Amino acid sequence: QVQLVESGGGSAQAGGSLRLSCAASGVIRCMGWFRQAPGKEREGVASVDSVYGIRYADSVKGRFTAFKDNAKRTLDLQMNSLKAEDTATYYCAARNVRCSWLPGDFGSWGQGTQVTVSA
Repeated sequence: QVQLVESGGGSAQAGGSLRLSCAASGVIRCMGWFRQAPGKEREGVASVDSVYGIRYADSVKGRFTAFKDNAKRTLDLQMNSLKAEDTATYYCAARNVRCSWLPGDFGSWGQGTQVTVSA
């Protein structure tokens, strides 16, 4: 399994911005970001692969932007216009086939990084 190391996150006020970064230890076909709020299921936020390109959850479209650097094997997530409902633990995930929105389809996960948005 590829190892994933996340950085970034933290606290911001509503309307503010944060950036997350995920670095993979090897070449991987699909990288994505998921998030999980307390009491809720883990959900997909953004994913990148060569089949589907960059995809976003409807809840973050127009506010979040994913940047993939194939040379550095990183996937950054720029989060703008943050809302209180974006508060969650964000996880980087990877799989060596085309991307999926189902967390159970991913075998590699980062340790998670907390994002807290205050209203």
